[in-house]
This record gives sequence, C-alpha cells and structure tokens, in this order.
Amino acid sequence: MEEIGEDYFHDLVSRSLFQRSVDHDTHFVIHDLINDLAKFVSGQFNFRLNVDKSHEGFPKTRYLSYMRTEFDTFEKFEAISEAKQLRTFLPLELAPSEYRSFNLTKKVLRDLLPSLRCLRVLSLSHYRNMTELSDSVGKMKHLRYLDISFTMVRRLPESICQLCNLQTLKLSGCKNLIALPRDMERLVNLRHLDITETGIKEMPMHLGNLKCLRTLPKFIVSKHRGSGSDLGELGKLANLRGALSLWELQNVESPQDALDANLKNRKYLPELALFWNDSESDADISGSQKIVLDNLRPHPNLKSLTVNGYSGERFPDWVGHDSFSNIASLHLKKCKYCCSLPSLGQLHSLQNLSIEGFDGIVTVGSEFYGIGSSSIKPFGSLKVLKFMQMSNWETWFPFGAENEDVAFPSLEELYIRKCPKLKVGFSIDLPSLAKLEIDECPQLVISLREAPVIRELQLIRCNEGLLKELPVGMQRLRVEGFDSVESLPEGLSDSNSCLRQLEISDCSTLVSLLTGGPFSTLKKLQIRSCISLENCKHCCSMPPLGQLHSLQNLSIVGFPEIFTVGLEFYGTGSSSMKPFGSLKVLIFKDMLNWETWFHFDTENEGGSFPSLGKLNIKDCPKLTGGFSIHLTSLAKLEIENCPQLVISLRSAPILRELKLMCCNEVLLRELPVGMEKLRVEGFDLVESLSEGLMNSNICLQELKIKN
Repeated sequence: MEEIGEDYFHDLVSRSLFQRSVDHDTHFVIHDLINDLAKFVSGQFNFRLNVDKSHEGFPKTRYLSYMRTEFDTFEKFEAISEAKQLRTFLPLELAPSEYRSFNLTKKVLRDLLPSLRCLRVLSLSHYRNMTELSDSVGKMKHLRYLDISFTMVRRLPESICQLCNLQTLKLSGCKNLIALPRDMERLVNLRHLDITETGIKEMPMHLGNLKCLRTLPKFIVSKHRGSGSDLGELGKLANLRGALSLWELQNVESPQDALDANLKNRKYLPELALFWNDSESDADISGSQKIVLDNLRPHPNLKSLTVNGYSGERFPDWVGHDSFSNIASLHLKKCKYCCSLPSLGQLHSLQNLSIEGFDGIVTVGSEFYGIGSSSIKPFGSLKVLKFMQMSNWETWFPFGAENEDVAFPSLEELYIRKCPKLKVGFSIDLPSLAKLEIDECPQLVISLREAPVIRELQLIRCNEGLLKELPVGMQRLRVEGFDSVESLPEGLSDSNSCLRQLEISDCSTLVSLLTGGPFSTLKKLQIRSCISLENCKHCCSMPPLGQLHSLQNLSIVGFPEIFTVGLEFYGTGSSSMKPFGSLKVLIFKDMLNWETWFHFDTENEGGSFPSLGKLNIKDCPKLTGGFSIHLTSLAKLEIENCPQLVISLRSAPILRELKLMCCNEVLLRELPVGMEKLRVEGFDLVESLSEGLMNSNICLQELKIKN
C-alpha cells in the first residue's frame, strides 16, 4: 500500500503538480493554480478553518485542516459539530517545531471529538496541555491514523486496542508515557508504531502478532521475562523496514532470543542501532554480550550501524566484514571494555565513522585497516572520521611502514577529542583533508604543514607545538585554551595568507595578535578572555583593530580588566581609510568593568564604522556612555544588561530593529523613527512607553513587551 502511494506521489511530482521546496529537501509545494484546481475539485468536501470563508457546506465536509495557535478555544471549532461525516481532523503549522507551545481546550477533547464517529484521521500532536486521551477514542471504529506525538499524555486508554482498523499510531516525543496498553496485539492492522523519545520501559506482550507492522523505530527489551515481549518477537515481524533501534540489550536472557529476531533476513532494514545500558563487565557478561551481538548480525543491505554500550572485549567478525559493502555510516560508542578495534578498513562504502568512549584501547594499528585486496586502499571512501573520549589511547600507527599515504585517500574531516594520552605516531599527510579539529589532546604533536588542503583548523587545549607550523591556505582558525602561548605564529598574517575567520579564546598569556602583517583577508574575528592581549599594563586597553580593512564581523567577549575603549582601538592607518571601514557586525559582551567608549574623531562623528549594520552590547554593567550612536548604516541594535548606559537613539537614522533588555529607562524616551521591530524587556519601573512611539513609528510591525 505504501509503495503504491509513493508511486502515485512521484508521478504527481513528475507532472509538476507537486514541486520540491527550495528551502527544505523533504518539503513540497504546489502552484497557486494547482491549489485553486484542488479546491474546485474537492468542493464542499474539504474545508480549511480560518481560510475558507463559507460555513454553508459543513454538513458535507469530510476533510478539515486548520492552523494551530497558542490557545485553540472551543469557539474555533464550534461549527464543526455539524460535520457528522468528518473523516479528517488535521492541525497544521507553518514552521513545525517540537519546542513550540500549543494548547487545546479540553472541551474539544471531551465534547466535540467523541461525536465525530466517522473519523479516519485524527491528529492532536504538539498540544502540550494534553495529558490524557479519552476512553471514547475506542468508539472511533473507522480510525486509521492517530497522532498524539509531542503531547504530555501519561497513559493510553485500554479502549484504544478496540481500534481494529488503526494503521498508524504516532507517539514520538510523549516523554511522560511509560507504558503501552496490554492488549496491543489486537491492533492487527497496525502498520506504523512510533515510540521514539518516550518514557516507555518495555514492549507489550505478543507484539509479534502484529503481522502487518512495517515501521517500528524503537524496541525495548523487557527486564523481566513474562512482563513484556522478548527480542525473539521481532522474528515474527517479517515486514519491518526503515530504521530499527534495539534498547536495553543487557536484558536479553538467552542469546537464542537474539538469533530468533532474525535480523539477517531483514533486507529492508537499512539502519540498525544497538544499545546496551552501562554495566560492569566480567568474563561471563562479556562473552554473553559477544554472542548476542553475533546473533544480531543484520542483512548485508545495511547502510547505517550504531553500537552503543557494548561490554564485550572484542567485536564479532561480522562487524567490519567486507560483505557489508553498503555501510556508509558506522558509530561505535561507550564500548569501554573493548581492547581492540574491529577491522573496518575494507568497508568500501563507508563515509562516516565515529569511535567514542573506548577506554580499553591503547593502540590503533594494522588490525584497524583490515586485510583486503592490495589494489583497494583502506577506508577508500571515508570522508568523516571521529575519535572521541579515548582515555588510554597512546599510539596510532599508519597503514604500512613504507607507504603511509595509502589509507584515507578521501578523508575530508578529522576530529580527535579528549584523548589525553595520544602522542606522536600517525601521519597527517592526508591529501583530501579540509577540516581538522584537535580538542584536549595535550600530548599530541604533529606537523600540520603536511596537510596541503586544510581550510579549517580548530585547536582546543592542546600542545602549543601544534601552533608552530600551521597549514598554508587555511581559511578558518579557532584557538582556545593555550595558557602559555604569547603570540600566534609568524606568517599567519602574511600577504599570501588566506585566513578569513579567526577565533581566539581563553589564551590568558597571549600578548600579541597582529604580529607579522595586516591580516588583509580577515573577515571575522572573535577574541574571548585573552586578558593579557597586547601586554597592556593592567590589561586596560584594546588591541588596534580598526585598520583591519577587510574585517566584517568582530566579537569581543570577556575582558574583565578593560575600563576604557579609546583611540588605540581604531589603530593608526592612512588618513584616507576610515577605521573599521568594512565592519558590519560588532559585539561587546561580558565586559564587566568597561566604563567608557570614546568615539574616533570627535569632530566628524561619521569617521568610523561607516558600514556597521548590527551592534550588540551585552552584560556591560558599568558602561555609562561617551560614544555617539550616529551610525549611518546601523539597522539593528541590541543592548542587554547595561543599566547605566545612556545614549540618544534618535541619531540612528535607519535603525529598523531595536532590542532593549534590563537597561536604563532613559533609553525609552527617544526611540528612533522608522523602527519595524521593537522588543522591550525587564524595565521594572517603566509605566508607559514613549508617547511618540505610536505616532512617529508608522513602520512598526512587531512589538514584544516582557517582564
């Protein structure tokens, strides 16, 4: 049935009745003319609440849709009671989000819906005030589709098991739901059951009787045999397809249950995730879990595999076997008792590999690359590789002592995070590597010059030796947590540098930023908590950044010893060049002792920041003023938690968006003319807004007032 529907849909797409959205690959839109045609053909059978005007055809209405709002009251739906033949009750929203709050009056649930006995489709998803589903749902004998996902429902009524025609039950995101009804096996026509992101602890008994079931993203193994379905029930669900995740696998009492699940014959399951809960390991547990994992061997059609929390010391042979030639994504996590990695190098389609939390791994050597045909390079298709939280990993040997560049020919991104003991031992000579991130690896020292095409480099709390030879051609650099580094390497700002984005954080001894040249290509700069920058006495002045003529985005965060931003901030460039001439975004944040900001060239207030479009000043509690807001290009201004700052906003001629939060109430007295968006928050003493707000701001489109 699903395949036929999919064929029909693709046929409509091929005839341009549906068109793929330019914003979302999985969304489709229809042309206005097709929409008009659909409305004409459906006639009085289809009604869109708050869109279609006439209610005359309600007795004939079969399909109802409407836009959710924050509070959907009974009056909104009152006329629907006439639609006794209604088959579809479908709420929609323009921008779906599981985090938005919608509320539906209980009167609709109690009085209206039970009277609609012909319903086939009922959706109540995302109504956060909904905590229970009425027993009357069991009387909707024709119901095929029921969606209560992302609600606060705590339990499902047993009467739901009377819906013998139900095909789809969506419960995802119901975090308060901890159990399914006992008699779920009676839903013999159920094809899709989604319980992801719920609090459900086990599956109901005899789940294998749901022979039509095709979608079951999550299966939880019961802790006590007899209280819920065991893993072997999956073997009876011959039509399963899509993604399947198996949870609480430490509860499997007999490895035979895993074998009975018969995953090796499920050729329509391209995604498989296996989860064990953290447990102590001994020889019996390790051996038992290895047999369970071996018996859960999937079909070779598998494309994505996740193994999480496995307590065995080694992986069974099928993990990494070259017969799984379709695997493109592989994630191994929290297998802390494994003492060696599986041989993964001969998975010819593998593109994304992450290995995390293997505390027992000391060495990554030849076994990792596998033994295959000499003409096939190990990890030949791999594009993204992540090693994370390997607390005892010391050495990574390259593939082949004589030919170190054979492995990883296509690798584009490499992440090594929280591997505190990893030292020298592998070559970074990777011909395709464009992004490298090394995080909390204090002993790791490698030459980054050997990576010819690196464009993005992130170094966090690492050995300072990594900064000595940075790759040529790098476009983005993030440096964080180098406590003993006084300056960035020479050459970083050379005229042949390609650096466009630079982020420096928590480098407490950094005293020089602009060594060696003008950073002529730099477009974005963020400096955070580098308290010794420029070696200023008492750290009381800013570095001269105004002459970075390509700079478009500047963030300065967390300089607790800065008292004044003065003329040194603007630099001493050519008189024909305006300071910060290209800057579009400027952010000051967490400047706890900053008091004064002096403007450049007091005789010509337009002398600096000619292109500035956004200014954000946040958490600067002592800043009082001293600068002009006469910025000819400023369109967006945000001031937060600056209780002493007093400036005139009238002199920002094109300001369109203004946010004032926990500031001096004087800022509200003269608001800019021409604003389109205004947000005011945390003004405890203000009784009214500026009198001229409504008279002079005829462009105001959005007004938010809070606290």
